[in-house]
Amino acid sequence: MRKKLLILAVPAIFYAQSLSTLIDNAMENNNIIKSKLMIEKSKIEDIQSVQSGYYPTVDIGGFYQSVNEKTPMRAGDTYSGYAKIGISLYDGGGRSNQIKQNEALLSSSKYDTKAYKKSLTLMIIQDFYTIKSIEAHLIALREKDIQLKVELQRITKFYNAGIATKDDIENLQAAYSNNIYQIDSTKFQILSLKKLFALKTGVQLTTLDDSFIKEPIGLQKELNNRIELLKQNAKSLDYASNSINSAYLPQVRLEDTYSLYGYNRDDATHPEGLDKQNIAMLSVNLRIFDNGVISKQKNSLKLQKLALQKQIEQEKLAQDINIELAISKIDTVKAQINSAKSSLNSAISAFETIAKKYEVGNVDYVTYLDALSVKTNAKAQYESALNNLQIAYAAYYYHTNKNIKDFIK
Repeated sequence: MRKKLLILAVPAIFYAQSLSTLIDNAMENNNIIKSKLMIEKSKIEDIQSVQSGYYPTVDIGGFYQSVNEKTPMRAGDTYSGYAKIGISLYDGGGRSNQIKQNEALLSSSKYDTKAYKKSLTLMIIQDFYTIKSIEAHLIALREKDIQLKVELQRITKFYNAGIATKDDIENLQAAYSNNIYQIDSTKFQILSLKKLFALKTGVQLTTLDDSFIKEPIGLQKELNNRIELLKQNAKSLDYASNSINSAYLPQVRLEDTYSLYGYNRDDATHPEGLDKQNIAMLSVNLRIFDNGVISKQKNSLKLQKLALQKQIEQEKLAQDINIELAISKIDTVKAQINSAKSSLNSAISAFETIAKKYEVGNVDYVTYLDALSVKTNAKAQYESALNNLQIAYAAYYYHTNKNIKDFIK
């Protein structure tokens, strides 16, 4: 029973954090994503604002007027309250195009959010495996620390017995101290990366699990969200052009105003006016000259669209190149893994042989320390290559515009 209670008391921080969970947390906690979602909501409000223009408008108001000296045939004080209802009967298609323009901008905003989410996912994966690589290097340094400490104690005993020299102790002590320095530097590097990681995800990193990314097989590329974003922006410019062109078409509006009047300081020469009045008005407006204002605005939008089309072409070329590079990177890292594994096996074998020779005095401490350093570096290099392959897989999924999280296991 006591054992069960101890297990339940273990804090959550001792459980390894999975890559998928960290990505989910980032999607919920990252402030940039929250900001982009708010922008999406603002675009929805823009659409609804223009849609509301199809409904009638209702205004109420009033006035009070006091005249001194009183004007003939008018009361000295006049006050009124009125209500006015109006509706736009025809606007040349301006509002409908504004709605379509804002819908395109909303779609663009959504693609922008998707693009950032995928970019953030890739950054999290890169950080995740980079931290794992540095932690592997730290483990190798700590193993080296144990071996150096044991050897330093052994040589110290030999020195006290008159078998080893003071130079042997000092050189081993220097190597031991330098290794401690590297351990401390590596620990700070890990701490820095974890702090930056927490900034992206809103989660404090503790222990990372052994998440893996599936190897890409037979995937078809999709246009990335950056390209789709630019396409929607270009579409919004078409609707903006149509909207401003509506200024050359008739603008028809119907209004009805009902007013009530009251008077003070009236007499025979300053009589009261109407008690109430209803005015209905149908107005039509047609612009026949503006010195090319609308034409120049349309030309400006046309140039902006052409600029976006050039950006789209460049983005398509960049995506194809990045996919080619991602494939090449995967092949390169696989070759590096094979080389690193072979190097590690050789380094372990060589160190074991040299360590035995060193113990019996057949090789000096320089050879021993070199062999130990080679083994340490080879182990860290092999782990780093394995982690780099995971990053390479993620980069390929990113550049083919796939949801990387779907391929994490």
